Amino acid sequence: MTDNVYSYRFQPTRVRAEFFRLLPISLFVVAFGAAFGLAAVQQGLEPLQALLMSTVVFAGASQFAAVDMWGPQVSLVPMMAVVFAINSRHLLMGASLYPMLRDMSPGRRYALLLLLTDANWAVSAQQYQSGRRNLEVILGGGLALWLAWVLGTSLGVYFGGLLQDPHSLGLDMVLGCFLLAMALGGNKTPRTLVAWVVAGVASMMAWYWLPPNTHVVVGALAGGAIGFFWLEPRRVAEPEPEGDRS
Repeated sequence: MTDNVYSYRFQPTRVRAEFFRLLPISLFVVAFGAAFGLAAVQQGLEPLQALLMSTVVFAGASQFAAVDMWGPQVSLVPMMAVVFAINSRHLLMGASLYPMLRDMSPGRRYALLLLLTDANWAVSAQQYQSGRRNLEVILGGGLALWLAWVLGTSLGVYFGGLLQDPHSLGLDMVLGCFLLAMALGGNKTPRTLVAWVVAGVASMMAWYWLPPNTHVVVGALAGGAIGFFWLEPRRVAEPEPEGDRS
């Protein structure tokens, strides 16, 4: 038994590898960052305000929603409610990573989660189901995506006219296809597939019948409920120390 409760140690080489692993996805994030920067200045935000929001908040869909509600008089409580609804999936995403996060000190744990996105969470969760512990992708991949988002915002703020509608280029499908590939890859049990299907169906039904952005909450809660109450817990195989291998 180790004397140190917080046993997880980041490997710098893996952090760098995960940075470059998600770099291709981050190139598409630049386009959406540019779209946000353009929308922000068109809604009356100063360039510095838009850049500061992307640097500190780093939440694409929530930032678009906040900008859409921006005006001479900002309704703070409704804006907070909308942002929370859009980002509520991070509650379940963080909970799914807790078996690894509990091996880190609280300060490092919450600092790491500032870089949590759909893309690097999908990679980490998919590898965790296969028995691998990989928080380096949250750090390295998250840094790549964060830098791309800030870079894109700055391009949109100062050169926004070059890319006003990234949806026309089909860039909005890139991250969705990436997440679908992560969902279908790796070792999948029938129960895991059922959880994905339930989450998808619930989200589509909410998107069709409920107010905007509630499909994010409904899908996350439906899939999370299946995972919590029905899926069998899995043990993660601890990596064997290099010196003990024969």
